[in-house]
Amino acid sequence: MTAITSASALADRLARGEAPVLLDVRWQLGGPHGRPDYEAGHLPGAVYVDLDTELAGPPGESGRHPLPDQEVFAAAMRRAGVSGDRPVVVYDGGQGWAAARAWWLLRRAGHGDVRVLDGGLAAWDGPLETGEVTPEPGDFTPRTGTTGMTGTVRALDADGAAALARRGMLLDARAGERYRGEVEPIDPVGGHIPGAVSAPTSENVVEAAGRDRPPLLRSPEELRARFRELGVTDDTEVGVYCGSGVSAAHEVLALAQAGIDAALYVGSWSEWSADPERPVATGPRPG
Repeated sequence: MTAITSASALADRLARGEAPVLLDVRWQLGGPHGRPDYEAGHLPGAVYVDLDTELAGPPGESGRHPLPDQEVFAAAMRRAGVSGDRPVVVYDGGQGWAAARAWWLLRRAGHGDVRVLDGGLAAWDGPLETGEVTPEPGDFTPRTGTTGMTGTVRALDADGAAALARRGMLLDARAGERYRGEVEPIDPVGGHIPGAVSAPTSENVVEAAGRDRPPLLRSPEELRARFRELGVTDDTEVGVYCGSGVSAAHEVLALAQAGIDAALYVGSWSEWSADPERPVATGPRPG
């Protein structure tokens, strides 16, 4: 099963009366809250889900976006109408990071049919709805240790990420200049986890044809070629991190599209760099 759906495929489903649960997860790092944009216009029937409070726990020693409390997450999904036997489509403003975070959490919690709208709301040409949507509550109950598209959906802690960087492939999904330690606009220290390989998630998408169209995820073949070039083989154990476990979820989604299982280091650099005892590498090489 693919991890994404196109706007045209979703429109066809809606026209046939086969509406999935639609989750609007618009979010920007350091930007305004997404709810006003949701209320001003969203996909018909979509319910707003807040990344900072429902798809993450309170920021602290575990990073800016640690795993949410399981009951908080479960309650948010039930409020949004999510049930175990009904497909879910998640979208954001177009970047795909926040939607991928919701996709990963739902897959980790055992939902069997959840996809990200490729290109997000920016790819949608159909009508929009305004105001709030209050659906019938769902019956979703999270299950941990479940199987995802390509294998077991796994979360890494700091020690696990450090070990994986040495025995397998730990991909850093942040921009290259942050990986190299040339700039660090958010966290206390610049650089990367020793042994990690730079793999900006921005390179997993391609500009779509047409004016004002959002970037779309590359084809599975293109993604497989990209990750092979980075050194990922069929036998490689792969993990991904970023600043706080959001953009890295989009890289995990891209890897899934390529048929590659990958674990997510949820605490990511925001957790790693907060501990002065943890080593830091800089420059273009893994270290």
